Amino acid sequence: MASQHYRVGVMFSTTGPYSVVARSMLNGALLAFREAAAAENVTLEPVVVNPGGDLARYAELSQELTASGIRHVVGCYTSSSRKEVIPCFEKHDALLWYPSHYEGFESSSNVIYTGASPNQHVLPLVDYMLGHVGPRAFCVGSNYIWAWENTRIFREAMTARGGQVLAERYAAIGDTSFEKLVDAILEAKPDFVFNNLIGTSAYAFFRLFRAACAARGIDQARQIPIASCTLSEPELEEIGAGAVDGHLSSSVYFSSLANTANAAFTRDYRAAFPQGPSTSADAEASYIAVKLLARALADAGTDEVTAVKQAVTRQRLNAPQGDVWIDPQTLHAWLTPRIGRSTPQARFDVIVEEPAPVRPDPYLIQSSPRYAMAPRSPNLRVVR
Repeated sequence: MASQHYRVGVMFSTTGPYSVVARSMLNGALLAFREAAAAENVTLEPVVVNPGGDLARYAELSQELTASGIRHVVGCYTSSSRKEVIPCFEKHDALLWYPSHYEGFESSSNVIYTGASPNQHVLPLVDYMLGHVGPRAFCVGSNYIWAWENTRIFREAMTARGGQVLAERYAAIGDTSFEKLVDAILEAKPDFVFNNLIGTSAYAFFRLFRAACAARGIDQARQIPIASCTLSEPELEEIGAGAVDGHLSSSVYFSSLANTANAAFTRDYRAAFPQGPSTSADAEASYIAVKLLARALADAGTDEVTAVKQAVTRQRLNAPQGDVWIDPQTLHAWLTPRIGRSTPQARFDVIVEEPAPVRPDPYLIQSSPRYAMAPRSPNLRVVR
């Protein structure tokens, strides 16, 4: 049978305040496009666009892509950009393949979610911090929906378990002036900081907080660790030497994972993109999205959205993080939660992981943080 040809939109802000992660996401997607050309009975033509971090451009470019006949788009990093484009995809019956961890409480019939849901990254982090670090948190974040909602889920889970959120502070995306914020954190004396800052804001905060702690004789990594659900290897490289080690990240993928699929992924990624950025959880999620899309298109024999959605739930992928598949009820991915601690080499040592993929629970129906006795992540094991 002749190979089928499909044009696929690829939409990441490879310039702007969170461009480092977005470039790794684009690289992950492009690597999967190359592999799909060799492995599947489909030919995928990526149509790459760059919104530059401008929310209005996301909507405009989505309209242009769908108007040109494209039915599938892999893209978006921030939740605000995702919210901006969903109405266009729903209007034109197209499908967004969203490859980023996010705050949940959404399940659009026009989105396939290949990044982590809140029960796959927020709740495992709460369990770990309460069990191994302490009950008092200071929350910081970029001033948009991801940080607001992620902090809300974190706060509810913390208080349900007897923990306490001392304060919440938000800054504009791209803001890098955090002297007063750092002073407020040090005055509050939390057990740890829960970070939802993104991009250049996060990098500046990590550097400034480490320096301020050192000036006061505080071993920041040991005494007031920073915990995140966003921190990845390309961002560790941006933080730079002197402030890069000892941070905690709750994620479903780290480049240090020791398995055959990840060895091939990291090798091929480095060969294809020697200038970087490094692989990341979001790069892997983009890679997964394109791989699943290619398989679903080959299975369905068409790019018609309903047929592709049905086909994708029949796929099971041996991904770099382990087995991944799409839940037919929510269109979110089954993924394997892990917690890593950053090293001076800008990588992560995996310190905790689930033994198997966890079902996505985007609305926290099965794992509500509001109830202290609700079972959560009972199988998490410490990695030795």
